Amino acid sequence: MLSKLWVSFLGISFVFGVLTNKMDVVSAAYTEGAAAAIELILKIVGLMCLWSGVMEIAYQSGLSGHIASLMRPLLKLLFGKASKDEKAMELISANITANLLGVSNAATPIGLQAASRLYQISGNKGTPDSVLTLVVLNTASIQIIPTTVAAIRSSYGAAKPFDIMPAVWGASLFSVITVLFLARMLKNRFPDISN
Repeated sequence: MLSKLWVSFLGISFVFGVLTNKMDVVSAAYTEGAAAAIELILKIVGLMCLWSGVMEIAYQSGLSGHIASLMRPLLKLLFGKASKDEKAMELISANITANLLGVSNAATPIGLQAASRLYQISGNKGTPDSVLTLVVLNTASIQIIPTTVAAIRSSYGAAKPFDIMPAVWGASLFSVITVLFLARMLKNRFPDISN
């Protein structure tokens, strides 16, 4: 779907470039956009690799297990019966920790492992409520340190790349509370949605 959308954008810009006789501007925009994308990727790839490695070390060293025990009361409330599985809770804790640190790229592989584990626990059928809760938490994610966003702001010359922290805290907390509330409300309204 996303590839079709991007092809449509490129096609529309091409058509309007021909109609307005400004193909030179369209061609320059294509080239500049591609170059800017590559430059941005190169600026933040090192940071993403660093945090992905840190999260893997935390998981392999057992630190995520300690974090999981600290988060256990909240995870039990959110994940119910699935919270009894130690490995699932470690993976979920590592995923939440990565999101708290603002490194969602590092959270994604761990989140996929956690979703797979939760799916196995539920008997590999349907769409388990625990997987939906994880997806909601991972997507809305509370961020304490917006590392990736700060790195992007820094690469574009922001003097204080972390000055967005209060806004990020408010927005992410509000989004997580809202989406969890809506997920629970819709679950009660449409009980067959997770079967």
